[in-house]
Amino acid sequence: MTATDKKLILGMGLIDGYGGLHGAWRAPHVDPGTYADVDATVRHARAAERGKFAFLFAPDFPAVRGDVEHSPISNLMDPLIQLAAVARETTNIGFVATGSTTFQEPFNTARQFKALDVLSHGRAGWNAVTTSDPAVAANYGRPVADRAERYQRAHEAIQIVQALWGSWQQDAWLKDQAANRFIDPSKLQPINLQGQYVASRGPLAIPPSEQGQPVVFTAGGPSPHLLSIAGRYANGFIAEVWTIEEARAQRELVREAAREAGRDPDEIKYIAGIMTTVAPTVREGLDRRLRYAGDVIEARLPHLGAMLGIQVHPDRFDEPLTPDQLASAHASPMDPRSSNALAVAREGWSPRDVLAHGVIDFHPTVVGPGKLHADHLQEWFEAGAADGFWVTPDIYEDGVDAFVDEVVPILQERGIYPTEYPGTTLRANLGVPHQYGLDPRVTRAGQ
Repeated sequence: MTATDKKLILGMGLIDGYGGLHGAWRAPHVDPGTYADVDATVRHARAAERGKFAFLFAPDFPAVRGDVEHSPISNLMDPLIQLAAVARETTNIGFVATGSTTFQEPFNTARQFKALDVLSHGRAGWNAVTTSDPAVAANYGRPVADRAERYQRAHEAIQIVQALWGSWQQDAWLKDQAANRFIDPSKLQPINLQGQYVASRGPLAIPPSEQGQPVVFTAGGPSPHLLSIAGRYANGFIAEVWTIEEARAQRELVREAAREAGRDPDEIKYIAGIMTTVAPTVREGLDRRLRYAGDVIEARLPHLGAMLGIQVHPDRFDEPLTPDQLASAHASPMDPRSSNALAVAREGWSPRDVLAHGVIDFHPTVVGPGKLHADHLQEWFEAGAADGFWVTPDIYEDGVDAFVDEVVPILQERGIYPTEYPGTTLRANLGVPHQYGLDPRVTRAGQ
């Protein structure tokens, strides 16, 4: 195919130190202490940077959950601190970290993210999310607020953060030794913003970075509340979708929200998720995944049966579904992953192998040679289902390099992925416009 001006964007999810595969921490080539080893995070980031990934994405859940006896903590220790360390060891890749508008004060958020932006020479992004989990609320000693309050606070917090980012004006820093003038005080002024839930006087004592200020992201499903946040403030939308049809519809909702806010819809990049196992063959990839799955595959058997609307007997776990089962199987409307599970089952795989395909994982999962991964990304991209993807390799230790070595070159040969970084800042590598302080289009509209 001929090269196109528009290139797809790749980010890499940093969900912990190990990878997206259940049991990745037990792989013999993985150091089980990687959770606390920032050098390993640096190594994985450098591999992604070699593949021209635009950013690393660090979700954040500041509470302990799950079966921690047998599974790792699904989080970085502290995203901003670890990404600051990575920033010193990389040159182009960006850093999108999650920060709660519910449990963090806007001044702290503004200070931390802009400091990372300056330290990294313009490569920081803030994934602004509301938080409603009771375990997180308990850690902050607060009750869970209702949705209306959480999102009203989010609007106020984002506006205050952006106003603080712009409170040190772009030409305020004189650094004039001869005239004994360090800063022009008329260009470093308080913002004096007071909302119903949050407020800040300012100013923020941090200068602009090479990209001005951090890029704002948001993440989640397309609720009216979240679309209002995304449409007004975000340049990136981190999504969880399972089919091209679902992704196209959701992406259009996000773009329409931007239009309604008076913005160009191309200013917001819709980033879908994908989980990857790169292997010479599908069979070898499935075996790799099954090797570390433990008992999670067996535990998911009843769920798979419910997704397909049939009963799957454990004694036929390793046998393909019978013709009668396939004839009566159907995708459950209660689980958006069901259509993918049905498609894999119809290819003749056993229930165990269907589950090993990742049909109950957090995002669509591709298993096998690099071409299969490239085909998936290209199909979604060219169908208008995504502007890019955040990739979670099965095992970081070798899965990042496998993706970079075996998938990225195919995308580049097809002309849909950059061979060099477009620039040195996150805004440049996402292809989103410059912004410093509040967006005047939003404030003019009285939002």
